[in-house]
Amino acid sequence: MNSPTKSAASQNLFLATIAFAVAFANWGIISGLAPLLKKELGLSVTQASVMIAIPVLLGSVGRIPLGLLTDRYGGRIVFSILLMFTIVPAIALALDHSYPSLLFWGFVMGLAGTSFAVGVAFVSGWFPPSQQGTTLGIYGAGNIGQSVAVFGGPVLAQAIGIPATFIVFSLAAVFWGIIFAFGANNAKPPSQSKTFAQNIEVLKTEKLAWVLSGFYALTFGGFVALSIYLPTLYKEVFALAPADAGARTAIFVLIATLSRPIGGVLSDRLGGQKLLLYVFLGIAMTSWLMATNSIWLFNLGVVCCAVLFGLGNGGVFKLVPQYFPNQTGSVTGLVGAAGGLGGFFPPIILGICRDLTGSYVIGFVLLIVFALSCTGVLSQTFLKSPAKVSS
Repeated sequence: MNSPTKSAASQNLFLATIAFAVAFANWGIISGLAPLLKKELGLSVTQASVMIAIPVLLGSVGRIPLGLLTDRYGGRIVFSILLMFTIVPAIALALDHSYPSLLFWGFVMGLAGTSFAVGVAFVSGWFPPSQQGTTLGIYGAGNIGQSVAVFGGPVLAQAIGIPATFIVFSLAAVFWGIIFAFGANNAKPPSQSKTFAQNIEVLKTEKLAWVLSGFYALTFGGFVALSIYLPTLYKEVFALAPADAGARTAIFVLIATLSRPIGGVLSDRLGGQKLLLYVFLGIAMTSWLMATNSIWLFNLGVVCCAVLFGLGNGGVFKLVPQYFPNQTGSVTGLVGAAGGLGGFFPPIILGICRDLTGSYVIGFVLLIVFALSCTGVLSQTFLKSPAKVSS
């Protein structure tokens, strides 16, 4: 890769990473404000859990069509429109943040969560396969936007109010959407010659795409679930103030975010398959700490899972462009959707467990079972024999 191309690749990686961060901040703003909203609206634990999880739903399933659109029309235009669209639900929530409004417009705001599929397809075209793990790990550091939401959201809301906070977060996305539209470039012309049916064919024929989806449901789903639900856990179990809970959650997000590029680098050196084996076993061995009533053990479990989720996210997205170089957007959409859905259900399950049993223990037991299941699937697919790269 010559020097001008390297410079252009670095510039577009920077633009996409910031775009991902501001999109994720908007995706996570409702969860960041959840402790304040729960108190103001008098919500039960289950109601608050549903409110927190709703944005994850569209942000998950929407990754499939957004990935297809990116393959067809290119990441520059799709990402730009996506960022600027956040102003619509933000204005609606600023005018009315009642519970029904939060459910409906929170679902719409969830579209910002599809940004990951758009960005992976956009960024991966700028770098060779040998650098994909590192590159996508750096791009994935845009997860830091979630930390901004859970820590900065409550602080800002207490200073200027909840309605204005929605607007401020959205204006940041609109501003960067304009910059992205004029400053970013696609690495290659979009594949408009391919029909949507042709682009989606890989999702019907390649079982490895679905296997990677299951893995990402654990690593990214676990990250999303804890990043949006930790403020509630800290408040409900340990009676921490919203600002304190938000700060601790921000630390979790920061550690997971910083671990993701490291996971990409390790994947380039060790192989994503081997790294994921260590990650899955590590999650199974440490996540039980979060089922305890000791805040010290709970914090230790949170830190361990932050590192492991981050490493695992980097590992999974080393394998996507490696095995599906010509359908990166489509497969990223599928894998990203599974990851998002992996973050949608746990908060609801945890809320129901709390309301029915007075404890969150069952939810963390299910996490251990899921991690061990992924270990078994990994050993029977990627580790059993070399997989064939999709053409």
